[in-house]
Parts: sequence; structure tokens; C-alpha cells
Amino acid sequence: MATPACTVPTAGLAFIADVTTADAFGRPVVSQGIFDAVLGLIAHAHRLIVLDYGAFAGAAKQEAPQRRVAAALTDALLTRWREQPDLAILVITDPVNDGYGASQSENLQLLRAAGVEVVTTDLNRLRDPNVAWSSLWRLALRWWDHPSAPLGIETRRLNFKTSDRRLIIADEPAGTIAAIVGSANPSDRESAWSNVAVRVTGAPVEALLESELQIARFSGWHGRAEAYAAGAPGVPRECTTAAASSAGMPEQGARVQLLTEGAIGSALLARLDATSAPDSVDAALEYMADRGVIEALLAAARRGVRVRLILDPNEGAAHGGVAGVPNQPVASELLSRSGGSIHVRWYRTHGERFHPALVLVYGPRSLWLAAGSAQLTRRDLEDYNLEADAAIEFSREAPFARQALEYFDSLWANRASPGIEYTADFAVYADPAQSDYWLYRLMEASGLSAF
Repeated sequence: MATPACTVPTAGLAFIADVTTADAFGRPVVSQGIFDAVLGLIAHAHRLIVLDYGAFAGAAKQEAPQRRVAAALTDALLTRWREQPDLAILVITDPVNDGYGASQSENLQLLRAAGVEVVTTDLNRLRDPNVAWSSLWRLALRWWDHPSAPLGIETRRLNFKTSDRRLIIADEPAGTIAAIVGSANPSDRESAWSNVAVRVTGAPVEALLESELQIARFSGWHGRAEAYAAGAPGVPRECTTAAASSAGMPEQGARVQLLTEGAIGSALLARLDATSAPDSVDAALEYMADRGVIEALLAAARRGVRVRLILDPNEGAAHGGVAGVPNQPVASELLSRSGGSIHVRWYRTHGERFHPALVLVYGPRSLWLAAGSAQLTRRDLEDYNLEADAAIEFSREAPFARQALEYFDSLWANRASPGIEYTADFAVYADPAQSDYWLYRLMEASGLSAF
């Protein structure tokens, strides 16, 4: 889905970041705001709340998470449910949270018991990224391989399919609806991860709401769609486009577009292909792997565009693959093929992940931002996973633009208290090994990758 780019007041927009780092003694330094904003949206909803999160899970008893965000979100939903008996609440999530049917998540079970509508996405409706395995699984294994059987859950994980949107939609007291779209999940295990989200309002949110209801329907939901009707009587709902200034931007407000799945990749490539000197491209990512994006960045750099990337080093088994892959060989390729005109820094993780999915494309007068759940990988950009991003274009002078650029520049230049370093030089995790590079290319092209 790609909504029209509608002009909305900048007062309805917000840039929100969760940042985790460590001081000189290794002690965590954490700043969080995303789920505070989510809880605030829930607390003021009167008619509808729709949530779609890939992971919605509490921590194991032996774990000590940074924040018990799953329980906090569950409690907030149940509290608002009791306060507003006519409130319609729909929760959409990946079946991995219920062990693909082998068990029940404690938090989801509480919501179901209270009468909240909970839908697990039917992953069989999604395309197969790992064709070699999924073909075998569909033909010979799915008919008898119950999730509770030995390795039953793992055989399903190997399909590498994910309902991976991370968003909430809710009505506001003024009668409008708002959405918070980002990279953060309500998962205790992920509560210390660095993430980015944006809060948006306006007509594009209505199209996103309908997209969420379509996912629920093809996953077996038969609820009352009219309970989730967007807008309210007397509130303007049309998509408006303001007159453009000489900079190509609306005289007032910002252009907001909501994108899902393959439309995210198409919009990003179109923006990258349109750049020229003295434009800049900044990106903060957990994964950089898609070949189309890599070639577009190299082409932009050849045209004199400044390109800066902050990447997770992909160290450790937590990333579900080979240590360092894909980011380390990809970063080495980008620097080598660009002659050093593409610049890379690594986020200093301390057991957590650097998890934003943020791209900034800007010139002297305007800035285009894409933020949401989609990392720059084949699965996220080529219609395999379910993903959602917000794309916003506004003047460089807008407060929203300054917040986004300040966030990136602070991480890039380590603008922090003494003893805190957000990012490290490229040489710290440089990996020019051809074996890792071709392993990454094989994994990305074949679908045999968890990224």
C-alpha cells in the first residue's frame, strides 16, 4: 500500500527515539520515549485502538529486562477497556508469540480472556522467501508436523516469514485518528534496544487502518468492521494537498505518506535515484542487505551525494545468523566501491541491538524521512514480510526536521556526556573477507537468511 502524500499540520507529527548506550564503566545509559507515547495514545482513546506488533511477549522468569513493556501495554489496554465499555480494541500479532499454536502468550491470553479481539496473522498467505525449505514444508511437512512436536516451532521459523509491522492506531479526543509507526516491539527481551518511531495523523492513517483490517480478515477475523470506522462526524477526512512553495514544499505543514511492504522499497529507491549534489543521505539501521538499495547508494555517491550510515555490527548469535553478516561485508563493499565517499560508523551495542529503520534524504531546503519497521533487506522491501513505514517530507526549518537530524548527528559525532560513545569508527568492525561477502550474497539471494 502507498497512500497519497497528504498535507497535515506539523503539530500532529512527532519524532520519537529510544537510545541505549553505556558509560565509561559499562553501566547502561537509557533514554526511552516510544512506549510512553503509545501508552499516552491508549489512555485518551474513546472509540478504537488497533495494534499490530510482530513481538508481544514478556520476559522469561530468569531474565531481567530493561522494562516490562509487554505487561505495561497489556495493563493499559485492559484499564482503558474497563473505562470505555464501547471501545473497540483489535490486536494483531505474529503467531510466534503463541508458539505457532503450541502454547499461549500470557499477555495475549489475558487480553483474550477480557474480551479483547486478538488475531494471529495467517503467515501462509505471505510469499515464501526461503523457497527451498518452504516448498518442502508445504508439500510434505505441514500436514503432520504439529507445532508442539519436537522441532515443530523451529521448522516453521525456517520459513523466515514474519508479520513484522510495529504500530498502533487510535482515535483522539478531537475526533481524528493518530498512528505511531516505528521499529519497537512490546517485547521485554527487546526493551533495551535502540529504536525510532514517528507519530502521524491525517487521512493516510485511515488507509493504514483499512490495511490492518484486511490483514485481520485474511487471518480469520470476523469482527464488526464498522466498529473500527475511521474519523468522526464533522471531522474533515479528505486528503488535501497545499500549494507548494518555491522550495517544493507546502507553505504550511508536511506531506505524510504511509507505505507498506514493497511500496517502501519503491519509494526509497525513487528518492535515492532523484538525489544529486549537494544532497545528503543518512541512515540508521540494524540490517543493510538489499542489492537494489546498495547499488542506488553507490550511484548517489558517484553523483556527489554525501552518504552516511550508522549500522549495528551484527555481532553475536542474537542476530540469528553468522556473526557480522550482513552489515560488515556490505559496509566494506560500500566503502571499497565508492572510493571512501560513503561513510560508515558502527553503533556500540552492549548486548542489545541497534534497531532503528530510519532513512533521511535531504537537501538545503527540504527533508524526506522514512521510518518504521522495514530494514533494508530483501525480505522487508520485496513483499515477503508484512512491514509498515511512514514517509514524511517537510521543510529543513521545521522542528520535526531538526529533531531527526539532531538525533542522527548526535549519534554520528558522539555528542554525549563525557565517557559515552554512541558510535565507533568503521575500522573497528571492518570485514573485507571475501568468504563473508559471498556468504551474505548467497543468503540474501536464496532466502536462506534470518535478516
